[in-house]
Amino acid sequence: MTHLTQQRVRTSPGLRAWLGLAVILGPVLLVSMDGSVLFLAMPRISRALSPTADQTLWILDIYGFAVGSLLIAFGSIGDRYGRLKLLTIGAAVFGAGSAGAAFAPSPELLLACRALMGVAGATLLPSALAVLSELFPDARRRAQAIGIFAAAFAAGFAVGPIVGGALLERFWWGSVFLVNLPVITVFLLLAPVLLREVRATRPGRVDSLSVVTSAGGLLLTIYGLQHAAADGVAALPVVTVLLGVASLTFFARRQRHLEHPLIDISLFRDRVFTIAVVTGLLPLAAWSATAYLAGIYLQSVLALSVLHAALLALPGAVVLTVSCVVTPVAVDRIGKRAALIVCHFSIAAGLVLLLPTTITGGAGWYIAATAVTGVGYGISFSVVADTAVGAVPTERAGSAGAIAETSNEIGSALGVAVLGSLAALVFRLQGPDLAPTLDETLQLPALAPAAVQEAKSAFVTGLHAAAVAAGLAHVVLGTVAVRRLPRQGVIGVITKGRGGLPSG
Repeated sequence: MTHLTQQRVRTSPGLRAWLGLAVILGPVLLVSMDGSVLFLAMPRISRALSPTADQTLWILDIYGFAVGSLLIAFGSIGDRYGRLKLLTIGAAVFGAGSAGAAFAPSPELLLACRALMGVAGATLLPSALAVLSELFPDARRRAQAIGIFAAAFAAGFAVGPIVGGALLERFWWGSVFLVNLPVITVFLLLAPVLLREVRATRPGRVDSLSVVTSAGGLLLTIYGLQHAAADGVAALPVVTVLLGVASLTFFARRQRHLEHPLIDISLFRDRVFTIAVVTGLLPLAAWSATAYLAGIYLQSVLALSVLHAALLALPGAVVLTVSCVVTPVAVDRIGKRAALIVCHFSIAAGLVLLLPTTITGGAGWYIAATAVTGVGYGISFSVVADTAVGAVPTERAGSAGAIAETSNEIGSALGVAVLGSLAALVFRLQGPDLAPTLDETLQLPALAPAAVQEAKSAFVTGLHAAAVAAGLAHVVLGTVAVRRLPRQGVIGVITKGRGGLPSG
């Protein structure tokens, strides 16, 4: 047997690796799906539990806030104390939170269960990505596996509204949470058999102060930005944001002096890595906001059924998932620079296609918009994950994966909070001023036809404003990628360890 053949045997993943990947994809799909599954379900939940407008926003956002705030901390904890152990605990807690949410009798309890699910989700994502890197030590195979991982994560976001719509067509609103339980059960049964425990070779100790400042800083910053966008600039949100930024600044400075930091700050010295991580945030912000607003548009403006609205999202979901799978192959040919540029400009182009939508029609424009943006969204999921994990040695993969997933989750939460609040502001300024939201306005008794038209028109204008704002942000970042990313030295497998990507 030649040396080359022996090397291929050692590095080729076997059946266990591929079965392990399949088992990991279950919780990954659920965690991402639960970030979007309520986009079409909120009208039904509002009728059943009667939450206030603020509670409605938090029911949507608390999950993403909890996941995004704790990913970095749990990524490092899994590296040190065992990724499989953290995966198992997180899956069990996620299942318990799902069961509690399904039967929640009040908006307060639903909010608490969603928060618990978010905490559990933060344990699952970075550990799953790290276990995957152990299953596939060969860089090329690992890139393929990460592409599949990213496709599952992206598909979860994309099919969340579709699954929710299909379930709500026949069952009560709690069914969107109960669907998690069979998947969690299968994972808990098979994970100990197919997956091995992996820890950092030199774990050190977990720096408690870093855990607190990273989680607290992210939560305070997001909370402040959300309230500033929703209620306007005031003392409380400004102070909250400043406290959050100060906490994150302290956290970043502290990491430079720790022997075993939660995240390797030096990774951000590389332009490709930094722009890739920002690419993880911005597309998710655009996608979550437009998906949420489009769900309301299709149901409340065009009066489509929840199942019809869900089916209209299917073409975009297919394009997004396929884009995730083929991106690693495309990157081998064109490089990460070209992929990142295509990502941002395709999303911007797709968002423009939402502008012709009106109060009398626009379903076709919505399908076209989701198909075009799906190309960019798929690239963002795949490139960010591969860049983050490939930039560090295997024992630090959980922390690097946490950076990528944190950008995704924070982007998703900020999209609904900031861009959704922009649309709500436009509605309040241009609507009939009878209620704070479109659905509440349409539910008013004896509403005049002229007021209905005015309310729907104001909502569509708000949808357009959110699409324009997100599109401009992508044009800006795409231009930065064109001007700042190196033309060469961007392709290749990362073997330098903590040094990060070659900057070309």
